[in-house]
Amino acid sequence: MTPTPHPKAPGLAAGVTEPMIHDLVHTFYAKVRRDPMLGPIFNAKIDNWDEHLEKLCRFWSSVTLLTGTYKGRPMPAHAALPEIDNHHFAHWLQLFAETAREVCPPDAADLFIDRSQRIAQSLEQGIAMHRSMMQELAMSQ
Repeated sequence: MTPTPHPKAPGLAAGVTEPMIHDLVHTFYAKVRRDPMLGPIFNAKIDNWDEHLEKLCRFWSSVTLLTGTYKGRPMPAHAALPEIDNHHFAHWLQLFAETAREVCPPDAADLFIDRSQRIAQSLEQGIAMHRSMMQELAMSQ
C-alpha cells in the first residue's frame, strides 16, 4: 500500500513520488556499496540490504512527503560508528547530490539535496556532541 503524502508536503510541489524515492535510494546505495570510502563502512554494518533500503525509502518518504512512515532514530545509529567523520559526510553528500541530479527532475533533486544537507549537518553536530560527552565521561572516571 502506497502511503498518502501530507497535503502540505514539500515533495508534492517538487514532483516527488514514492517510485522516485525508491529509484533514488536504490541507485544511490548501489553506488555507496561500491564506493572505496563509504562501501567498507556500510557493508560491514548492514546485514540485510533489502530491509535497510526499505527503511531508507520510508525515511525519505517521511522527509519529503511527510508520510510519517519512518519510525527510526538515525542519531544513535550514526553516533555508534566511530569510524565516520566529517570527510565521510562530505563525500556522502557529494555522491547523494550527484545521484539525485541523475535520477530526479531538477526541483525534486534540489529538495532532496537541501534536506540531505540539513540532515547531515544535524547528524554531524549530534555526533560531535555525543563524542564530546563520551570523552568527558571517560576522563572523569
